[in-house]
Amino acid sequence: MTDISPLLVPQTAADAASQGIKADEFAILLDRLGRAPNKVELGIFSVMWSEHCSYKSTRRHLGKFPTKGPRVIQGPGENAGVVDIGDGQACIFKMESHNHPSYIEPRQGAGTGVGGILRDVFTMGARPIALVNALRFGDPSHSKTRSLVAGVVSGIGGYGNCVGVPTVAGETQFHKGYNGNILVNAMAVGLADQDRIFYSRGAEPGNAIFYVGSKTGRDGIHGATMASAEFSEGDEEKRPTVQVGDPFTEKLLIEACLELMSTDWIQSIQDMGAAGLTSSSVEIADKGGVGVEMDMDKVPQRETGMTAYEIMLSESQERMLMVLKPGHEADAKAIFDKWDLDAEVIGHTTNTGRLVLKQQGQVVCDIPVPPLSQDAPNYDRPWNPPKPAPALDISQYPEPADYGETLIKLMSSPDMSSKRWIWEQYDRHVMGDTIDSSQSGGDAAIVRIHGTNKALAICSDCNPHYVAADPYEGGKQAVAEAYRNLSAVGATPIAITDNLNFGNPEKPDTMGVIVKAIEGMAEACRVLEFPVVSGNVSLYNETDGVGIPPTPVVGGIGLIDNLDHIATLKGAQPGDTLLVIGETTGHLGASAYARTILGLDGPAAGIAPRVNLATEAKHAAIIRKLIAAGLVNAVHDVSDGGIACAAAEMALASGVGVTFVPDREPGDELAAPGLFGEDQARYLVAVSDTQNARWGVTGTVPSAIGHFGGDAVVIQTGWGADQVSHVVPLAKLRAAYEGWLPGYMNSEG
Repeated sequence: MTDISPLLVPQTAADAASQGIKADEFAILLDRLGRAPNKVELGIFSVMWSEHCSYKSTRRHLGKFPTKGPRVIQGPGENAGVVDIGDGQACIFKMESHNHPSYIEPRQGAGTGVGGILRDVFTMGARPIALVNALRFGDPSHSKTRSLVAGVVSGIGGYGNCVGVPTVAGETQFHKGYNGNILVNAMAVGLADQDRIFYSRGAEPGNAIFYVGSKTGRDGIHGATMASAEFSEGDEEKRPTVQVGDPFTEKLLIEACLELMSTDWIQSIQDMGAAGLTSSSVEIADKGGVGVEMDMDKVPQRETGMTAYEIMLSESQERMLMVLKPGHEADAKAIFDKWDLDAEVIGHTTNTGRLVLKQQGQVVCDIPVPPLSQDAPNYDRPWNPPKPAPALDISQYPEPADYGETLIKLMSSPDMSSKRWIWEQYDRHVMGDTIDSSQSGGDAAIVRIHGTNKALAICSDCNPHYVAADPYEGGKQAVAEAYRNLSAVGATPIAITDNLNFGNPEKPDTMGVIVKAIEGMAEACRVLEFPVVSGNVSLYNETDGVGIPPTPVVGGIGLIDNLDHIATLKGAQPGDTLLVIGETTGHLGASAYARTILGLDGPAAGIAPRVNLATEAKHAAIIRKLIAAGLVNAVHDVSDGGIACAAAEMALASGVGVTFVPDREPGDELAAPGLFGEDQARYLVAVSDTQNARWGVTGTVPSAIGHFGGDAVVIQTGWGADQVSHVVPLAKLRAAYEGWLPGYMNSEG
């Protein structure tokens, strides 16, 4: 029999410090309890007061986000956000990080990140229909980058493919700022009937607490605490805090839970994610206003001699906790037995408002619930207003001698090159409803709502270079980019989830970036009527005191009412005219051109482009109207690399060359700023002459900048006798665009 006497020893400030609780927080803890906590109690406070679980540094700022709207059924505060998509159905979605675990153990860290976000969605009654990932890796030349890419991609593909949910969208970037702290953000999207949505709230006293899924082991203990601390060299030794995933068990768990959800036996349900049994039981208790009493000896365990401390803090995967309505315990157990999953009553709810745990008949924990949740620390951390980067004086730099080579260099750069090597390892078409994936041809993925002619559009966006140069404008741009990508495929944007990845909030400069980025995002959400319904904050993304580039990722959802009216990059036809909607002023600050061609990084690369939200809304509405009216063959928003790279991507996707022949006067040169500038609120469209003649319905007069045809990208510069045609054959461009990543991954380096 396990000796549990060490669990009952009162803990000191030194013990608390070893678990991430600082001296001032330990003083608060003593005040809340009126005594010193024992080891189990201290461990529970440690994980629940971690940044990962409590959001103690950002909670007050997250309140700035607009979270309501005509389609919002459930905003932040539950396992995932819920929006109305008509016909009695709901879309349920969320994004979360698994950054630290993925750096320590890439395959398992990334895989369990996928498993965790899937549980957030099906916990609420949704069948998952799509996965998205947003990945940031270090400099390609760094010794660890190649192995981290291989491990993370293998983990995401292995888990998603095995569980049978398509991975349909994502983004991958490289920068030296992520050398010691990569980012792995996972998003899941599911469908549910509006009258069959389940919540963690709603538990009533006197009902059974039901544990289902895999057995509890020692993997992942203190994972939430580890995710709320900075890294140091050698932290790969923290592998024991990384969970081990089993996608086949997850698939069984999905089916078993959805079968149980077809009944009316569940009163409250919560998945076991970060902090495992601790967070799930506390959230059920807190949101239901009840107490919880559990017997640790009844928890299914796969290892012998586990203590209450280990059982409560384990982050073993594929587990759920629920409160059942009276009299249905045996019925529920029969369902999970059928699916070969553990299912046991491990306790009951009470009216005490306390978390009480027993092991071997002894009480090993007895603490009030509020200090673990709503009454946890909530800091107003000091912050310094960020200083925007200086403007980039492009006149200091010569025009490219060869625009064709410049285009090739941009298109084959690590950030802009094709990520086919990654997405071909993901099953994008399992379930049979993926119409198009953003990875292979659209600005957003398009996934049919099964059995209908409707679809969801899904995307993920963030430009960390913009956020670093100006957090407020960069935050606005991340939201606007998602709004633009959804509109570019013909979807009406509905709502977003977010994943706010930043460094140490205890540093006023970092906290200032966090505050202003949130405020910029919030402003964009308000103006675009694009509310935040769920999200995740990942802080302390630092190694040896050096923080990552600020990376507030936005996951967007839009609705397509009729799949007969969609657009992608792939529809350009020979003879089509290339039009641009939006003003081009040639902004090169913080751009791909500044980084890749001019060799500038950080503040030297210049200020981020301004984001006019009213213009964003206006132009997106025009694009949606054009698509609905069938007046475009292809659409692409203009982002990294400007109109030259956007048009080149359309040409590659369509298999048709494009020639830039702008309507200009002598002396009005087509130069680098016009070609590669990253002005916002712009779209490129390919239209036939017949379509173009009907454009009067939009009330806009676009600019013609070229035409499609041939088998090359042609950039014309100069005028008259001085005119030069820079010709890049599509085959050469494709080889460069699609060749960088597989070449990198197959090299020894």
